[in-house]
Amino acid sequence: MRPALTFAALAPGLALALALGLGSGCGSEIGDSCAVSLDCDPSNSTDRVCDLSSAGGYCTIIGCDHESCPEGSVCIRFYVASFANTPCDFENEDIGGVNDCGPDDVCSFKGQCVPATSEVRYCMKTCESGGDCRDEYECRNEELMRQHGGEPVPPPGERITSGDLPAFCAEAPAL
Repeated sequence: MRPALTFAALAPGLALALALGLGSGCGSEIGDSCAVSLDCDPSNSTDRVCDLSSAGGYCTIIGCDHESCPEGSVCIRFYVASFANTPCDFENEDIGGVNDCGPDDVCSFKGQCVPATSEVRYCMKTCESGGDCRDEYECRNEELMRQHGGEPVPPPGERITSGDLPAFCAEAPAL
């Protein structure tokens, strides 16, 4: 007859299994996969949330500004509305009298007039190449920003310009 296993005998093994399970699942870094916001902030001490509109969930901070994202991430603005029939010249809009967009609109990096009020901001994981991002995600460089949207939030009073913009991991559009 085998001796009965008691909780006291199992406790160390259960604690180790639980610790390994929690540590190996969802993380708490910007860009990690998640199912609920607690996956992004296990201690519930930051404002990280799980964006379930992205494939596999995406740990992020909503409403960031130029310098508020943690290391390894960048604040990116997206516009949830656009006027596809109103193109604009991003490099020259509002400079020297060029105004293709209305008074309540801005010219997005993509070259479309968008309502200023449609801007949403997220901390997004920075990347050098596609290998830095999860499956189903792309390392969105300037070319992909123009095609698929999203642009870094500039410092207050400054404009973003083409050149050395930080790339970020974002869900790749379905083909």
